[in-house]
Amino acid sequence: MKEKEQNNDQIHNAMIDRIGRSLNEFAHLLMLFLIWVGILWSAFAELGPIVSAGAPKLKDILLFFIYLEMLAMVAIYFQTKRLPVRFLIYIAITALTRVLVVDVKTMDTWRLLAVTGAILLLALAVLIIKYGSKRFPSSL
Repeated sequence: MKEKEQNNDQIHNAMIDRIGRSLNEFAHLLMLFLIWVGILWSAFAELGPIVSAGAPKLKDILLFFIYLEMLAMVAIYFQTKRLPVRFLIYIAITALTRVLVVDVKTMDTWRLLAVTGAILLLALAVLIIKYGSKRFPSSL
């Protein structure tokens, strides 16, 4: 009798586990879709001021690169179920570059050095991650 109860418990637990995984996968995909919609919505919202200004400025183009990188990151995650950390770093580098382009005339020397130093550190992080992923490939 105990064996039958244990077997029923195992079947019950396996079913609950399968349902939990399915619900989690659905929630995950839903949130990714909402992130994707939010990125597109934000990108299209930026078009109005750019069109009314008559032409895009360099800061606008860099902002669209950030949106493009975010969309690429979401697309890669949809396809591979892996979050490419390098894309997050690329986004950070582009954002800091945008800060430089927009604020360079008003930045003091220390802030300029801090932002360019941060870009350098992020670029080095990309190199380290690339080297690490080639030298020590993931088994996942």
